[in-house]
Amino acid sequence: MPDKAKKEFDRDSISNTLIVAIGLSLVCSVIVSSAAIVLKPIQEKNEEEFRQQIILDVAGLMQPDADINLLFESIDSRMVDLETGEYTDAADPNTFDALVAAGDPAMGIAIPKELDIALIGRRAKYAPVYLVMDGAEIDQVILPVYGKGLWSTMLGYLSLAPDGNTIRGLRFYAHAETPGLGDQIDKEPWRAQWAGKLVYDGGDEPQIRVIKGTVPANAPDAMYMVDGLAGATLTANGVTGLVQYWTGPNGFGPYLKNFREDITDE
Repeated sequence: MPDKAKKEFDRDSISNTLIVAIGLSLVCSVIVSSAAIVLKPIQEKNEEEFRQQIILDVAGLMQPDADINLLFESIDSRMVDLETGEYTDAADPNTFDALVAAGDPAMGIAIPKELDIALIGRRAKYAPVYLVMDGAEIDQVILPVYGKGLWSTMLGYLSLAPDGNTIRGLRFYAHAETPGLGDQIDKEPWRAQWAGKLVYDGGDEPQIRVIKGTVPANAPDAMYMVDGLAGATLTANGVTGLVQYWTGPNGFGPYLKNFREDITDE
């Protein structure tokens, strides 16, 4: 009888091992799920502050150890209908995820291949813009831009002066381009070249581009060109594609046209 009882309650039996394993899995699942629920608000807060920090950085407003929320009070976040170029209340600019919306049949559209110079396949119908205010006046407008590089989707922000044409800055905050080559897009010397360049030459088609090599000092269209990236031609082509797409007629072009006209009327 004792031998039988020992056999029935053998700790090393397959059934007991399975029970312990399943029990531990359930406990771990509960702990992980609980941690995810508890940490989610913190993660969302950190993501929001990081987004705000990058916008402030490209606007030239970021200060060390400054209160990001306080600095961001000078920025008016708005949503734009990309087709009409008009402001809209269709979504909240502070929570809108353009990449998620692009994949939603109700919120996104497919981009014809011949127009998809940013190589993104789809885009959202709406997009946020960030108006940097100086009192009651607009000091600059910041546009979210993204597109394919060599290895990754490059995500960033493009800042334009109140004329809707002169570039104040371009800043990428996420990409996986080749270290030492494509990641030159993060380096200050290359980024600094964008300030003062022009997007348009009087028409609605963007002319700004990253060239191969160095911009000739005496080139008549030097104001539309940025030095290339040595050893990273495909990344450079990707930057050209995404900037031209998002400032072109299928991106923020209609909005920027309205923006320039509103500034002129004022």
